[in-house]
Amino acid sequence: MIGRLNHVAIAVPDLTVAADQYRDTLGAKVGHPQDEPDHGVRVVFVELENSKIELLYPLGENSPIQGFLDKNPSGGMHHICYEVENILEARDHLMSTGARILGTGEPKIGAHGKPVLFLHPKDFTGTLVELEQV
Repeated sequence: MIGRLNHVAIAVPDLTVAADQYRDTLGAKVGHPQDEPDHGVRVVFVELENSKIELLYPLGENSPIQGFLDKNPSGGMHHICYEVENILEARDHLMSTGARILGTGEPKIGAHGKPVLFLHPKDFTGTLVELEQV
């Protein structure tokens, strides 16, 4: 059901410092910051040959990323995103197996402008999983 790895998301306490580190230290192609108010984050994508890194920074105190950074002040891996062909079919299949979908269960539009869902980390060995329709 899942396709290729789309991205690994890393919550960061300073988006500029993190973006500069990927660009200047690791020599990666780094995009421009974009606000995603529906998800409470500002993101920067780091383009890799075979995938992406998504740097996440909170948009406001109520952002879920702020809560993550409160517990992990240095930042860290937040979630992993896999591609799926049909997000509604994937959701229905997962729910039929007992997997929990976070939120209402209805896809939201993600940072790439495509429908996304998040799966409960307790159902996936402690890892928050995002599914993105391609």
